[in-house]
Amino acid sequence: MAENKNENELIMRERKRWGFFGIPWTFTKYSLFAKKLVIEQGLLKSVENEVLLYRVVDVTYSRALFQKLFGLGTITVHAHDKTNPVLVIKNIKHSREFKEALSEWIEKDRIRMKMRQSEFVDAVYPDNDDNDYDDSF
Repeated sequence: MAENKNENELIMRERKRWGFFGIPWTFTKYSLFAKKLVIEQGLLKSVENEVLLYRVVDVTYSRALFQKLFGLGTITVHAHDKTNPVLVIKNIKHSREFKEALSEWIEKDRIRMKMRQSEFVDAVYPDNDDNDYDDSF
């Protein structure tokens, strides 16, 4: 993956697969760009949702037995996004590669934005004060 990707240049695209034999009979596409993850859904009514990469807090990769049999996987993305705090990228081929690319570009975007993980933790728990608990035994 090139370091000098334009923010609108596509890095990787996957399509949600129907669980049976991994056939792509669904109308959901997941596209990874240098600054955002875009989810396109629908046939008659299309909905496009995006999450900025620097807002992603955690990425989880999982595979159930039937997913292993058909070469599929699921990626769960937790982000500080009002409309989509948890995104599930389900039943995609090349799921491990997609997850690795996603993690790599999240880190690059955080570095570009000069963001740290602690800035997100502080935003989630603004009243987190060290004096709020009693540590006496």
